[in-house]
Amino acid sequence: MTIVPRWEWRTFGESFAGAEQRLAALSPESVRESDELYLLSTAADDSVKVRDELLDVKQLEQVSDDGLEQWRPVLKAPFPLSAATVDSVLAALHASPPPQGRSAYTLDELVEEVVRPSRQLAAVAVHKRRAHYTVSGCMAELTDVRANNVSTRTIAVESEDPARVLAAVRELGLDTRSNVSFPRGLKALLGIGARKYAAIDVGTNSVKFHVGERGADGGWRPVVDRAEITRLGEGLAETGVLNPSPVERTIDAIAGMVDEAEREGVDEIVAVGTAGLRIARNSADFVAAVKDRCGLDLEVISGDEEARLSYLAATSALDLGEGSLVVFETGGGSSQFTFGEGKRVDERFSLDVGAIGLTERFGLADVVSEQTLAGVFDELGTELGRLDGRPTPAGLVAMGGAATNLAAVEHELATYDPDVVQGTVLGLAEIDRQIELYRTQTAAERRRIVGLQPKRAEVILAGACIVHTVIAKLGRQSATVSDRGLRHGLLLERFG
Repeated sequence: MTIVPRWEWRTFGESFAGAEQRLAALSPESVRESDELYLLSTAADDSVKVRDELLDVKQLEQVSDDGLEQWRPVLKAPFPLSAATVDSVLAALHASPPPQGRSAYTLDELVEEVVRPSRQLAAVAVHKRRAHYTVSGCMAELTDVRANNVSTRTIAVESEDPARVLAAVRELGLDTRSNVSFPRGLKALLGIGARKYAAIDVGTNSVKFHVGERGADGGWRPVVDRAEITRLGEGLAETGVLNPSPVERTIDAIAGMVDEAEREGVDEIVAVGTAGLRIARNSADFVAAVKDRCGLDLEVISGDEEARLSYLAATSALDLGEGSLVVFETGGGSSQFTFGEGKRVDERFSLDVGAIGLTERFGLADVVSEQTLAGVFDELGTELGRLDGRPTPAGLVAMGGAATNLAAVEHELATYDPDVVQGTVLGLAEIDRQIELYRTQTAAERRRIVGLQPKRAEVILAGACIVHTVIAKLGRQSATVSDRGLRHGLLLERFG
């Protein structure tokens, strides 16, 4: 009998909207219920299950450029299993064989003596209700799944022809979803094989810290997300170097974040430095001090790379529709711009326009006159001149501490809520209102404004002016705020 591998696509969720309506218009060719036992591994994603007293193993052969997975059945065997068969199953799961094996294993012996003692393996009882349909010449399956008292649903499409699978997925309206195999989806549902990673973004004004947990399905769950304002770039514009007090504050903050990441049990920490460290003559000394104090390799990235990672974070977390897109992030020492469409990047650059330098040059940490404010906008008009004459983008995303604080003040968030800030549409009229509010108040008075981080009181006016100028120069009346930034893009880039 010739075994032919099949191309598969699958997604998990509670509701599939239009896909369910499409399937409801069809008559199911069969509806079956089954009780199965899956053998899952934290180190591999091959499909190993027991159904109808047969061990069934499928191996992932390849993944297409479109994300389809080709699976080949490699084993179907009754119990008891020979020791050689058990060894082949464990090899597929990237697990070590038992130290003292039997010549043959019943199902109970396999579970109790091989699976349960292993830290890599888990045996999970799964109940399925599967309804089969035909869509675009492919087998489509809608399944209700229950495992360990947790329920979910999944739709799968499979065929020997990958083009037909893609056509069926598009017909069902599911082509924007990720392809997640059943073992990976089941592990994600049960929290098996999840790994934690941390990212530290050392900026000119603040140090941002994010711990994310990556599930077996490739999805991310935030664990920790916070920032400390250390003003590493304080005095940098005048001296050209990082000064002792800001350096000490910043390294203390990084050390605390490294300690917190270790308490969270992260597998790896990645750290990058941005504008302040690109500019400072003594940035190498700072990097060495971080290594000596924290054991952490800090990479100083280019402005273009910073812009690219920010764009990745924004496009991965927001539904931005179709058409041209500009993503910009304002920081303490620079602002990054990326132009593209969807996931495609057409142009990116960084400008040395930041809130700290602007604040220090114009004295924006306190009450300022309308004349001074006009001077700020005149300078920004020149420094951001690279934005002049460009077509108005279909979408505009603002990132960074200035944008998120402007959104938090608009929502009057006494406690910062990233889910409220994410996706906020920040209009020029609201930014004008806040600029006038900050212009007429001292730093001490600004600290009492609901939604504003107290440590941003000195630099928020400068940040608001930068955000306003960017939106206006690009011919827009508003920008969509993204709470996700460089740190999120960094995790996606390094760890998937």
